[in-house]
Amino acid sequence: MPRIRAALRTLLCAALLTPLAACGGSEGSSGTPAPGGSGRSGAAAAGFPYTVDNCGVKTTFKAAPARAVTMNQHATELLLALGLQDRIVGTAYLDDSVQPRFRAAYDGIKVLAEEYPSKEVLLGANPDFVYGGYSSAFDKGAGRDRAGLQDIGVNTRLSTEYCTEGPVGVGRLRAEITEVARTFGVPDRGERLIRDEERRIAAVRDRVRAAKRPSVFVYDSGEGSAFTSGGNGIGNEIISLAGGTNAFADLPKTFADVSWEQVIARKPEVVLIYDYGGTGVAAKKARLLNDPALAQVPAVRNRRFVVLPLSSAVLGVRVADAVESLAAQLHPGSKSGDTPAPR
Repeated sequence: MPRIRAALRTLLCAALLTPLAACGGSEGSSGTPAPGGSGRSGAAAAGFPYTVDNCGVKTTFKAAPARAVTMNQHATELLLALGLQDRIVGTAYLDDSVQPRFRAAYDGIKVLAEEYPSKEVLLGANPDFVYGGYSSAFDKGAGRDRAGLQDIGVNTRLSTEYCTEGPVGVGRLRAEITEVARTFGVPDRGERLIRDEERRIAAVRDRVRAAKRPSVFVYDSGEGSAFTSGGNGIGNEIISLAGGTNAFADLPKTFADVSWEQVIARKPEVVLIYDYGGTGVAAKKARLLNDPALAQVPAVRNRRFVVLPLSSAVLGVRVADAVESLAAQLHPGSKSGDTPAPR
């Protein structure tokens, strides 16, 4: 009888596709471990448990997330840069095109919504982790707040650009990549990514060190007023590293609305246009060029426009790309060869 019961148990486990570890008679039996798992019942994966305090939310990870949803492009691209596409079960909200180096991996991921998914759609992906690039990713009114998700067992992370007090610099980029890589159990990949970003940024900084630093006004959007980059976001740091000075660096915010009278008074020498969404670069240029009140602003009078995609001007893996591109546009004589020329 014991042999018959054992045979029936084996057949039942096979029929139900139960993992081998559950059907085995000892702790030594194991199946294929989940991402971040150990493959042995009760054993902790290397580097876990890992506790992180992110924007006031303290989370202890016993293992790496296996079913992540990313919302906002820079969150998505950071996970892709870390080679974690197999852990992403859904994504949402691009500002512009995914970089070519990520396209194949991105195309294999389910897009939950063009912008933010509803709570129902988000939870329908059965995530164990949600990574948002902007605070709006966790809108309480839409039922996506971090506390509510945590209550039902879904861990979260918000890009720290949107909860850091004071200016966001390269050190914050290092911390963001380090913490995300640790969360997913791939610290070595994070360190390699950081070293590459910092090496490229340092090369640009050295190249433009002696160059004249023009005053740069960021034009994100706006008609009655201008939505611009303040001094607290990584956008301000990108301008500085590329050899410019943000005209509104004194604003203690990542982004802020300013009046056109303020723009006129500060006499910027260059307009940096953030390219994204339905209003293209040409339309934004026309808005500035066709406003008589702006005619004597040096940047407008001299048609000195430079451009960055919005996805490059936020805390993510495009920071080095943005510094290289902007430096080449502000200081074309200093560019190393293959970065875009001034527009």
